[in-house]
Parts: sequence; structure tokens; C-alpha cells
Amino acid sequence: MFVLTQLCLPLPQQSELNSFLWTIKRDPPSYFFGTIHVPYTRVWDFIPENSKKAFQQSHIVYFELDLTDPYTISALTSCQLLPQGENLQDVLPHDIYRRLKQHLEYVKLMMPSWMTPDQRGKGLYADYLFNAIAGNWERKRPVWVMLMVNSLTEVDIKSRGIPVLDLYLAQEAERLKKQTGAVEKVEEQCHPLNGLNFSQVVFALNQTLLQQESLRAGSFQIPYTTEDLIKHYNCGDLSSIIFNHDTSQVPNFVNATLPAHERITAQEIDSYFRQELIYKRNERMGRRVKNLLEEYPDKTFFFAFGAGM
Repeated sequence: MFVLTQLCLPLPQQSELNSFLWTIKRDPPSYFFGTIHVPYTRVWDFIPENSKKAFQQSHIVYFELDLTDPYTISALTSCQLLPQGENLQDVLPHDIYRRLKQHLEYVKLMMPSWMTPDQRGKGLYADYLFNAIAGNWERKRPVWVMLMVNSLTEVDIKSRGIPVLDLYLAQEAERLKKQTGAVEKVEEQCHPLNGLNFSQVVFALNQTLLQQESLRAGSFQIPYTTEDLIKHYNCGDLSSIIFNHDTSQVPNFVNATLPAHERITAQEIDSYFRQELIYKRNERMGRRVKNLLEEYPDKTFFFAFGAGM
């Protein structure tokens, strides 16, 4: 199993690690556990025993979405598509479409060199992986293409093939024959993203492409990376700046270098996502958790949600 090289200072004992576990005090107790969207092997050794024990002892495990249910996956896929008969080429400005196509060609070319020997050993090949992530990209709504471009980086590609932490917990819950459930419907995660207006989406996609183009040219460094996220999580440091963006899985476009009118657009997008994907979601999920706890007072629940919620 992978052990983090950037260790927390001073180095804590396993038993002293600050866990993302909160106890709901009742008899029997229930738990909230904060997850992050990274391969579980990068964080599992740092998750304290009290969290693992709470998971083992729980009767019912709840997630944001049921990632092991084929319906969830197919509903997420269809929610990302443009209306019937439309293609990206028809809806995007010509220049952005051309740059997007160019960038995806670059990624496809680079992908074989990004793959690890371990991935190849498991039978994961670059062409297969590219098609699994970016196949059918011409039919996707621009907002989902923007998120896709963000995930087509060397670091992200190297981690493909290992379940992310919440999916691993869902698979473990299934293996241990625990009752599982989800507090959200696919539409509730999907519709807010589809709710951005067209000019905001084009702005976001353009900013994403500019960022990726600068990264390729070596003239830009991402302010915080997946590595930073993992380090903060493993050291038990709930830095909201980093975690909020992992939770919503939406990049932050606000930066000081933007001209004033573009900064306003970036702030509008940021506050829309904060409202829809953090505040409103928290309220809705909180109500559903409360209802579940009241309906099953004699059961121990383990709620595994994004740590930045």
C-alpha cells in the first residue's frame, strides 16, 4: 500500500491522528465520516482505527450517491448529454471548440507516457482509458466537458484504476453485507451544474483551457494540487479552501489576474456553485439524515460524505 512521503510534522502516532469522524451521541451512536475523492490507497493507512471501527460496527452505511448502483451511473451519464441531435461543435464558439479538440488530441498523445507499469500490469491501456473518460465528448454539455478536461491530467490519469475512498467504502459495505443507501438523487447533483447560463459555461470552459494550455507551456502552476489535498487530509487538517473545491468538484476561477468584468463572472460562478453544491446540499442532506435517525432510532448509521461539506 502507498505510504505518503510528505509526512505531517511533528509526526503523530496512528492513535493520535485527527480523524474526520464525528459521533452523533445517542443510544446506539451514529457517525459522520468525511471522505475525499482520491484513490483510497493514498489515505487508508492514515485513517485512524476509531473511524474504521465505527464503520465496521455500523448497521447501515449511507453515501451521497449509491456509486455501486448501475442506475446511478447511467443516470449520471445521460444527465451530462446535450439534447438529442445536438453536438458540441454546434453550440460552442468556433475558437473554443478548436482549442478543446487540440487539447484532447494532446492528452490522447501523452496518455501512454502517463500510465504507470502497475496500471499496464492490470490490463489498463491508454486508448481504453481515454475512451472511458473522454469517449463521446462531442455529445456532452460544455459544463461536463470542462470538468472532464480538469480530470485529464497526468496526476489524475496515474491514479485511475484504484477506487476512490467513498467507492471503496461502498464496496466494503457491500462485501460485509451491510445495508446501504444514498441521501441524494442523481438529478440533485446534476441539475445545478446544468443550471449555469451559457455565457458562464463558455467563460468557465475558456478559463479551464487557458489553464491547461499554460500548464503545457510550463508557465502556470496550480495553486493547490491533489497532493496538497491528500497531505491535508492525512494530517487531519480541514483546510476549507482546498476541501470545498474537492467536495463540489468544481474549479475556482476567481483570481487577481482577471480583468474586472471577467472577475465578476468568475465570482458569480463561484457563489452559484457554493450556494447550490455546498449550502443548499448541506441543508437538504441534513434534513434527510435527521429523518433517517428518527425513523430508525435503534440502528447505528455511518454517513460517509465529502469532508468539505
